[in-house]
Amino acid sequence: MNFETAQRMQAFETLVFSELAKRKKAKMARGEDVIDLSIGSPDLPPAREVMECLTRNIQDPAQYGYTLTGTDEFLEAVTVYYRERFGVALDPQQEVMMTMGSQDGLVHLPMVFANPGDVILVPDPGYTAYETGVLTAEAELYPMPLKKENKFLPDLEAIPEDVAHRAKMMILNFPGNPVPALASRAFFEQVVQFAKRYNILVVHDFAYSELVFDGQKATSFLEVEGAKDIGVEFNSLSKSFNMAGCRIGYLVGNAEVLAAFNRLKSNLDYGVFLPIQKAAAMALREGRELLADNVKAYEARRNVLVKGLAQGGWPIDPPQATMFAWAQLPEGWTSKEFAYGLLEHAAVVVTPGDAFGQHGEGFVRIALVQSESRLQEAARRIGDFLRTYGKIKTEQAY
Repeated sequence: MNFETAQRMQAFETLVFSELAKRKKAKMARGEDVIDLSIGSPDLPPAREVMECLTRNIQDPAQYGYTLTGTDEFLEAVTVYYRERFGVALDPQQEVMMTMGSQDGLVHLPMVFANPGDVILVPDPGYTAYETGVLTAEAELYPMPLKKENKFLPDLEAIPEDVAHRAKMMILNFPGNPVPALASRAFFEQVVQFAKRYNILVVHDFAYSELVFDGQKATSFLEVEGAKDIGVEFNSLSKSFNMAGCRIGYLVGNAEVLAAFNRLKSNLDYGVFLPIQKAAAMALREGRELLADNVKAYEARRNVLVKGLAQGGWPIDPPQATMFAWAQLPEGWTSKEFAYGLLEHAAVVVTPGDAFGQHGEGFVRIALVQSESRLQEAARRIGDFLRTYGKIKTEQAY
């Protein structure tokens, strides 16, 4: 039979990640040692106490029914976490909502507030799920360029007046993926003023809130006065607590937004497995030591990678946060030429920057998801690759 897909599927192209994975698999099938630094999947485990909590509750036959929503225990744990970490007061019943990871919410929320043709302001480069959410809602994506000369913050004053008036939502992400930049309180204050002026819902993706280096601390959007009036914030246990496969996160902030989103979610799924919610609640309440250990581990990996690349002749800016480096390429390379050439000739996988938007051209994203020794080896291979192909026409490497 011939099954014709819906017209909306024409907007969903096969991502470069799939092509990279295909080439990686082929090299591994030939017995080659491939170092994959392309996907931001944590390679470290959750805290032992969290795994024991999950194991213990899995043995209880009474915990296998539908949960439908977040449990009171989980919602209260989020509330305590936000109060202690960011000084943000939340009502656990009105201003906290569980999601199946933050991506679940980021993809589905635009369907609740944007009609076909409405504008959604999205960072460029930005996490690919943002565009997926815009396309699912059949809305219009307006890119906000993140440029090095502007410290990778969007220039709100550069948004045309007519676009701002049509915009229903603005998505932000600090610390960011793929760009590991931090936003200041002053910038968020500017965002609040802009959103109130144009009646825009602000959605802040805060999934990397705890992976911040050099003694710095990320600012929650909700810390800023007036933010809760016009915005919400997604967070997740995937990266900070190494629970990516558990698929649990949450949305906090404006009660009206959460109530509307809950109407949609109640028609989509039946909640997160109860033992996972219990383990997540424990992590939020008692996981401070894990957070500190995670930061130390990723900061050490960052230092190893940055030092190794510099020794190989490619100095890059050290990331301030997250599990990624956003590396500006040496002159003469496009993002795809570099990524595919590196995989072909050095067996190291990185993600071309233009996979995250047109303003990602000229960069690659490198994930710090391997041990320090493997990152040292990756940096050595990258240095050898650049010495061999850096002065040759890039098509030969590609």
